[in-house]
Amino acid sequence: MKKSIGIIGAGNIAKAVAKHFLKAGYPVILSSRKEPAALQNTIELLGKGAIAGTPKEAAQANVVLLALPWSQLSSLTTLTDWRQKIVIDATNHFTPEHQLADLNGRASSEVVADYVPGAYVVKAFNTLYANVLQADPQDAGGKRVLFISGDNVSAKKAIANIIEVLGFSAVDLGSLAIESKLQQIGGPLAVLNLIEK
Repeated sequence: MKKSIGIIGAGNIAKAVAKHFLKAGYPVILSSRKEPAALQNTIELLGKGAIAGTPKEAAQANVVLLALPWSQLSSLTTLTDWRQKIVIDATNHFTPEHQLADLNGRASSEVVADYVPGAYVVKAFNTLYANVLQADPQDAGGKRVLFISGDNVSAKKAIANIIEVLGFSAVDLGSLAIESKLQQIGGPLAVLNLIEK
């Protein structure tokens, strides 16, 4: 059986990625700040294999994808024991005023890692607009590229494998502290839609 995927956040990126996971046969638990019942219409649209849950329930999945607003990061810390859990960081560091948060020179994923202590954080699924991300990953005779960055080799391999199963091409940039800055908002790879042939 394929790994379960917990998604914390239920916006456009979360829904776009959930569709790909479900199509590839991964069970998905979708959650948000709202009660699970409030997500029922979204769950029905996503179809078989998707269930609504609380963020705490989503955090129990084998792999957890973070697609929640930057201002809600502090809600993550007490959800579960994050140690050795693979966490995909798909967040963007926008303030509620739609400005870029001041990270004091750190990578956004380094800040995220502070809120999920002990987790293996892999930056991924954040460089494409939702409408591009939800499209068929097979395009123009090739595969759409998704970048990954992280410090744990095994976790990066696991996420790269999942990305390939979804039909995308995974490109490993390197570490969280340095290379993930290339793909975060404001970086040179943000919103870059590349096809590997």
